[in-house]
Amino acid sequence: MSAVDDVVRLGGGRMPTLIERAERFLEEIVAGHGEVLADAAAGTLAAGGKRLRPLLVFLCADGNEGDAPVRAAAAVELVHLATLVHDDVVDRAALRRGRPTVFATRGRETATATGDFVFSRAFSLLAANDDERQVSVLADACLALAAGELAQRHDAYRDDISEERYVLRCRLKTASLFAAACLLGASAAGRPAAEAAALEAFGQDLGIAFQMLDDLLDVSGPAERTGKHRGTDLLDGTVTLPLILAREQDPALAMLDLREVSTRARAEEVCDRIAATDALTATRARAGELMARAKDVLRGRVDDGLENVLCSVADRVADRYA
Repeated sequence: MSAVDDVVRLGGGRMPTLIERAERFLEEIVAGHGEVLADAAAGTLAAGGKRLRPLLVFLCADGNEGDAPVRAAAAVELVHLATLVHDDVVDRAALRRGRPTVFATRGRETATATGDFVFSRAFSLLAANDDERQVSVLADACLALAAGELAQRHDAYRDDISEERYVLRCRLKTASLFAAACLLGASAAGRPAAEAAALEAFGQDLGIAFQMLDDLLDVSGPAERTGKHRGTDLLDGTVTLPLILAREQDPALAMLDLREVSTRARAEEVCDRIAATDALTATRARAGELMARAKDVLRGRVDDGLENVLCSVADRVADRYA
């Protein structure tokens, strides 16, 4: 059983049913738009992970079993899936969680169209909730995602990226959608503004920590666990926190030109060098601080039941990377 499956159980008896409804929504959406797009999108759906963002929608929706939170949960996940497809195009990635990407199997044009299709369906689905605020929340998150991607591309291969700049990228490219998921759930539950703000802050800190831990796995995680080879970020020039921190300790890494890291074997060597410093421990500690802050913001601002289950989400996300 996965960490997220465990949290689904903690969410109560209705939670598995809601997750299953969102999953059916997603499957129906990608199945009804022509063979090529349907096949390509279905492959991306299967490789899309553990549905953490929809889970946050449902938890913050406080057990609301209407169609609105299910549509919101599915819309958030569709935006996430669209970003994965587009990332794979930009990175020319062959694998996504151990599965061939749309880019690898169908080519650049089909992959780009697939990402556009999935992204568009997210908004058409959410519009059915007839709530302008929800559409605005998801639109703002998508603007942040795009800004984060542009910032990451601008920062590629550079040796002067600060930790603060890296955190900003994480906030834009990852945490914005976590925060949006919490806000959409809060909207479905009709929560007051103060509660919604606390949930948004929780989602943002959880999302930044999640990205830090994911970047840590790119350096230290075996391929059978991550679905990709170590050093993938290095090969596409993405400067992440483990490298930033390791460069402060290892002069050879400080002088490293990432453009020279052009083979998988060389990327593995650099990963080993990063791991020889205490950068991985420090990255995990930074993520732990954010997890603690995320949990603290809930205290006294949301009801105890919701606080407990969201804190369990944070703990189990951290456990996955321990």
